[in-house]
Amino acid sequence: MFGKVLVSNRGEIGVRLIRALRELGIRSVAVYSDADQASLAVSLADEAAYLGPSPSTESYLNIGKILDAAGRHRVDAIHPGYGFLSENPDFAEACSNARIVFVGPPAEAIRRLGSKISARKLAIAAGAPVVPGTEQPVADLDQAKSIARSLGYPVLLKASAGGGGKGMRQVDREQDLASTLRDASSEAQRAFGNSEVYIEKVVVEPRHIEIQILGDHHGNLIHLGERECSIQRRHQKVIEECPSPVMLAYPELRQRMGEAALRIARAAAYTNAGTMEFLVDRDRNFYFLESNTRLQVEHPVTELVTGLDLVEWQLRIAFGERLTISQEDVSWSGSAMECRIYAEDPDNSFMPSPGRIEHLREPSGPGVRLDSGIYPGFTVPLDYDPLLAKLAVWGPARERAIGRLDRALAEYSISGIRTNVAFFREVLADAEFRAGRLSTAFLDGFFSRRTKPDVSLESEAAAALALAASFAQPEPAASGEGVSGWLAEARRNLLR
Repeated sequence: MFGKVLVSNRGEIGVRLIRALRELGIRSVAVYSDADQASLAVSLADEAAYLGPSPSTESYLNIGKILDAAGRHRVDAIHPGYGFLSENPDFAEACSNARIVFVGPPAEAIRRLGSKISARKLAIAAGAPVVPGTEQPVADLDQAKSIARSLGYPVLLKASAGGGGKGMRQVDREQDLASTLRDASSEAQRAFGNSEVYIEKVVVEPRHIEIQILGDHHGNLIHLGERECSIQRRHQKVIEECPSPVMLAYPELRQRMGEAALRIARAAAYTNAGTMEFLVDRDRNFYFLESNTRLQVEHPVTELVTGLDLVEWQLRIAFGERLTISQEDVSWSGSAMECRIYAEDPDNSFMPSPGRIEHLREPSGPGVRLDSGIYPGFTVPLDYDPLLAKLAVWGPARERAIGRLDRALAEYSISGIRTNVAFFREVLADAEFRAGRLSTAFLDGFFSRRTKPDVSLESEAAAALALAASFAQPEPAASGEGVSGWLAEARRNLLR
C-alpha cells in the first residue's frame, strides 16, 4: 500500500480522507491556503504544505503548486476528493507524468465522461437512453432557437464542462432564450474556463437518481446501487438517500439502471469510483444525464447501506489491487439519509453565511455519522463552497431513518453563522417528503406550502440549547478563552 498520500482538498472531505489514510496506516499531507491555515484538516494531517493566497486559482486549482508540494513531501499518490481538480484530466495526466498516482480514473476516461456532450455520445453508443437534446454545443442564438423549437419548450441550457448546476438555465419561452443563453455561457466560462453550452429537453418533475460504480484495473466492474438526489436547490443536492423510495416499490428498476451505468463505464474504460447520473420520469422511464468521475459528496449513504468503504476501495484500486467483491456480493441493508450542512440562509435564497462559529454542539448516537470540517472558533471563509459538514444516519427502514435524522438535527447546534439545520427539520416533517413523493421540483412545492416558523421561538430554542451546553463549561476568562462571548451573553439573558 502507499506510504504517503497528499490530499489536494479542504474542509470536511479533507478531514474524511485524512482519517481514512490514518486508519490504513498511510501518512497524509494536507495542503492549505491562507484562509485554511487553522483548518481541522491541517491539524489532523501528518504533514502540511502551504499553497498560497485564498483564491482557489492561486491555491487548490493550481496544478503546479500542488505537484510542487507533492514532490517536496515525496508522496506516492494524490487524492483529489471532489470539486477543485478532481475531474480535471490535465491534473490526472500531470500526476502520471510526475510519476505520482492519481486516486481516480485515468485522464482519458475523465475526458470521455467529463464533457457532458462527449458523455452523451458515449451513452448513446452504449445503448443507454438519454434526454433528447443536442450532440454538439450550440454555435449561436439562431441555432439555439431552431433546436429549442424542434425540442419544444421548456428546454435546459447546460454547460458542456463541469457540474454543480453552474451554467445551467431553464428557458420556458423563446423571448427569454437570448439573455439566458448569454448568462449560461458567461457563468460556464467563469466556472470552468469553457463557455460551450448545449440544449436538452426538460423532463418535467423527474427524480434525480445516480448509480455508484466501482472498477479495478483488472477488468472487474460493479455497481453499488442508487442514491436518490432529488432534493435540490439551484441544481445543487442538499438531501440524499439510499435506497430510493421508487426502488422499494420497483426493485427491477435498480437492475436496469445499474446495467446501463456499467455499459457506459465499460465504454469509457472506467476504473476507480464514480457515478452515472440519471433522470427518472413519472412513468419510470430513465435517461442518462451525466457522469461524475470522482468520489461524490453523498458517498456516506452508500457506505452505510452496503457496508463498503468507498475511500478505502479508491486507494486500494489506485494501488493496483483487485476488487474482492462481485456484483452478486453487493447487498443493501436498511435505509440511509444525508443532509448537507451549509453556512447559508434558507430564508434569504440560501445565500452564504460566512463568519466565526461561536458555539458548536454536534449530534451522535447509534446510526449517526457526521463528516465535519469545523470546530468552535473556526471562521468559515467567503472564498469557497459553504459546506460545513455532512450529517448521515442509518435506520432499518426509511421511516426510522427519517426519525433518527430529525433527532440528530434537533441535537445539532451551531451559533455565530446561519445554517440550514432548522430548514432540514421542516423538510423531514413534510407529508410529501415522508411519503417519498420526490422530484427535482420538490423544494419549489415545499416553499409554496410551507408555513414559515416563528423566528422568535427558533431563537429561544437555540438559546436554550446553548444555555444547557454552557453549564457544562467554565465561565469565560478575561482573555476571552473558554465559553464565547455570544454564549456568555445568552446565559446572562436567560438567567435574568
